[in-house]
Amino acid sequence: MTRNNETKAGANRRTLLKTAGAASALTLAGCVSSGEQDDPAAENPEPQPQEEGLDPAKSLDTDRIAADPTELPDPVDWNEPRHHEIEMVTTEETAEIEPGVTFDYMTFDGRIPGPMVRVRRGDTVNLTLTNEEGNAMPHNIDFHAVYGPGGGADDTTVSPGESATIEFKAMYPGVHVYHCAVPNMDHHISAGMFGAILVEPEGGLPEVDRELYFGQHELYTNGQSGEEGHHAFDFDSMRKEDPTYVCLNGEAYAFTGNGYGPITVQKGERVRIFHSQGGPNLMSSWHGIGNVWETFYRDGDVVSDPDRYVETAPVAPGSVAIAEIDTPVPGPIKLVDHALSRVVRKGMLGVVQVEGEEEPEIFNPNPGQPSGGAESDD
Repeated sequence: MTRNNETKAGANRRTLLKTAGAASALTLAGCVSSGEQDDPAAENPEPQPQEEGLDPAKSLDTDRIAADPTELPDPVDWNEPRHHEIEMVTTEETAEIEPGVTFDYMTFDGRIPGPMVRVRRGDTVNLTLTNEEGNAMPHNIDFHAVYGPGGGADDTTVSPGESATIEFKAMYPGVHVYHCAVPNMDHHISAGMFGAILVEPEGGLPEVDRELYFGQHELYTNGQSGEEGHHAFDFDSMRKEDPTYVCLNGEAYAFTGNGYGPITVQKGERVRIFHSQGGPNLMSSWHGIGNVWETFYRDGDVVSDPDRYVETAPVAPGSVAIAEIDTPVPGPIKLVDHALSRVVRKGMLGVVQVEGEEEPEIFNPNPGQPSGGAESDD
């Protein structure tokens, strides 16, 4: 497992957002304008809100918790079943939700969402899960793509410093969530322990120019969004299903001009987006502002005929959706949950920036004026 140092964009993000409120940040982003525990609760006492405000922000174990959406395995290019050796490590570490706001996350391989596993139908997977020494809690992994007790969770439950190995055959195609499934699974998933496993059909998926991989989830804390200090996990807010943040990849507004920057693609590229919905509780109304889901694979189904030209699609917690989009004009495509208070106030926004020359016959921002190169809108 590799933890990268903070990028320049990440440093800029801290400086900027410490001096800007949520509305200002969104304006700059171009959004406003356009195991085995007998009693897990007793072993891990539930944090309670503090009467005198939050504790000061904690020191960071990592400068970044958000997975890079461009880092995912290449498409399947083999025609016969293969055997895969896969290792994952569970971590517990403190990182920032946004500048000055720290939280104790749980992850697979140190990032949110956990790494995508990509195999072909009929392949065999030998998976080893290690619970990092120094962690406080047991962890495991439940693959929704696995026939077997708990999707593998029963046999991968490990205490800190332990490892467990299972082997399974990928028997049905589709893209499926995986997540931690200990008794307090809602806490563990909310704190970041989810990802996606893609089982490609024998013929593979249609070719595209680029693929991206995101994960949506809720964070339930004892503070308010934007309130500086250390946010402890709050079980009462989770029971009420009232999250403090709704995030893409663990952080608020991570993939905007105020974060690590938008994800850049070139005009004319066909882009496939995987959207893993960890939840643990809320339905996502997944929408791309300035685009539509030209081809949409609902609930991770890759063998039925896909839907076409979908504007906003429900993505249930514990599922993965796939959308393919065309990019005929330059400018930002804003990835949101169309329950829009989650965008404006809770962090659920990412930007895909399409670079290239204007196409006034498709979209003309200045009718009657000479056309020129498109300016970047972060």
